[in-house]
Amino acid sequence: MDLSQYAELFLAESREHLSACNQLLLDWEKSPANLAPVGGLFRAVHTVKGMAATMGYARVTDLAHRAENLLDLLRRGGRTATDELLQLLFRARDALEQAVELSVVGREEEIDVAEVIADLEGAATQLGRGGVAAGDIDARPTLVAVPAPAVETPVAAGRLVQVTLRAEAPIKGGRALLVTKKAQALGPVYAVTPPESAFEADEFDGRFSFRIGGAAGAEEIERAVRAAGDVERVTVGGEERRAAPGAAGPPTVPPETKSRHIRVDLGRLDGLMDLIGELVTVRGRLNELAASARDPAIDDVAIQVSRLSRELQDEIIQARMTPVWQVFDRFPRLVRDLARELGKQVAFRVEGKEIELDRAILDELGDPLLHLLRNAVDHGVESPAERRRRGKKPEAEIVLAAVRERASVAISVRDDGRGIDRKRILERAQRDGIVDPHAEALSDDQLLRVLARPGFSTADAVTSVSGRGVGIDVAVTRIRALGGSIDVRSEEGKGTTFVMRLPVTLAIVRALIAGVGTERYALPLTYVAETVEFGVQATTIVEGREAIVLRDRVVPLVHLRRLLGVSGDAPTRCPIIVLEMGERRSGVVVDGMLGQQEIVVKGFDAPQGTLPVFSGATIMGDGVPTLILDAGGLV
Repeated sequence: MDLSQYAELFLAESREHLSACNQLLLDWEKSPANLAPVGGLFRAVHTVKGMAATMGYARVTDLAHRAENLLDLLRRGGRTATDELLQLLFRARDALEQAVELSVVGREEEIDVAEVIADLEGAATQLGRGGVAAGDIDARPTLVAVPAPAVETPVAAGRLVQVTLRAEAPIKGGRALLVTKKAQALGPVYAVTPPESAFEADEFDGRFSFRIGGAAGAEEIERAVRAAGDVERVTVGGEERRAAPGAAGPPTVPPETKSRHIRVDLGRLDGLMDLIGELVTVRGRLNELAASARDPAIDDVAIQVSRLSRELQDEIIQARMTPVWQVFDRFPRLVRDLARELGKQVAFRVEGKEIELDRAILDELGDPLLHLLRNAVDHGVESPAERRRRGKKPEAEIVLAAVRERASVAISVRDDGRGIDRKRILERAQRDGIVDPHAEALSDDQLLRVLARPGFSTADAVTSVSGRGVGIDVAVTRIRALGGSIDVRSEEGKGTTFVMRLPVTLAIVRALIAGVGTERYALPLTYVAETVEFGVQATTIVEGREAIVLRDRVVPLVHLRRLLGVSGDAPTRCPIIVLEMGERRSGVVVDGMLGQQEIVVKGFDAPQGTLPVFSGATIMGDGVPTLILDAGGLV
């Protein structure tokens, strides 16, 4: 049986368990006397060990087994967490993660965990028990195919064994094969029903039977079968044998409470999204044809197709929505390790973990958040001694939060540190020729533009954390590429907040279609606050830019015709599309507005020299391509 088909599932399951280990270790570090996290750690590592054994990943199994031994001693002995012990468990968790990743891609020979294993054994010895006996390691199975007996044995000669695996057991096919391997140690195994080839099928539900020869008793057979793990029920020779009350292992899941969730490869969802995107384009074309034909029957079909395709589109988008905790959960450990490296005390808090984003956007958030959090720990918060001098608590606070705002999601990184030294930034920027040498101060917007310059850094020396000027610019570039924006607010002595605003989904958005000359442009409605008429509103000049005053707020104007170099005269009365991104506002003057439409966003690499005001392109209902304006580049 080829287990390679289970590798991706094993990897996904292991990552979830190891991510949980990170959080449990952080929880234990905060409350050293609370042993509840230790039980969770033991169960997570035990599960990884069982899955690795099923897959035949011997080094992962071995390492997990040693960590499991130490955790078992800790939970039984009621030991309080010490710094040395926590560091060892963090190292073991990281080594497990690396071993899992290497095993899945077939590079198990590169795994070097001898030092971690030795340290785990040493810690176990100190806790009152010597390391793991060699027999324990040898007893762990190497997964191989079960050979068929050389001579066919009559069915009646062996005992019938019926097995049901737990409903929630991962990799059921591999687990079933491991059961038959365990049983083979007691006698010849044959008449496997369904055959082993059926274990690979998606519909295999974990129920199977086989006959076993030899003189082993029912209890011995049961023990061997249960040793494979994730076994709910065993019947030997017609006698049903369930797990004893209180026995190790997860509880049986009643049929009515079984999970209705399945894992779906993201590539399938991407394929569905591409198809629905094409359908949306065709839907627009159908609506245009129906409008021109003026046939009630065609109108009827067009309305039904529009309704059904919109419902299908909503369902597919909803299927792609993923809670942000799946990315956020990797950062508590990162902040903790950085703070230790820099000799700082940091309390890290996460808010809004349940907020959902399109998976495609969420996958791109890791790098920007990584840079902003590193920046907060290194530049933002002070050392404990400095905080005491400033009258603050020695422990700084960093908050990563997500909130829903209309059709977008705002993700912020906030610290209560020293704030950005605007004077120092201004001096450095003036020395580098980035800002006017006569400027006296930097606004929040100007501050971000300076910080986001590639290579700009105020660090005096390059360290493993900062000093190369690749932090804020990476975050700004990536967020802008996702059709979002980023703002900074900072108050000296009180802290800094970076806020990223992102669309909920990238693939299909509702947009305002504007005309300039003979061309059409799309502007996502997410960032459109309102529209007013140019020529009716009085204009003024603010900081060298034309602007209007709208409800006591100055709104600078961008004439799209001038910006894009479109020839000809603009109409006397033009619409102004007022864009809003956080605290920033801008008015885009266009020739006319052509209505609203759902568009399929297609990213593209703009040719060199193109103005940075386009975020993608779309195909309109008439088949003509249209560029999508980047609100972040216009505000």
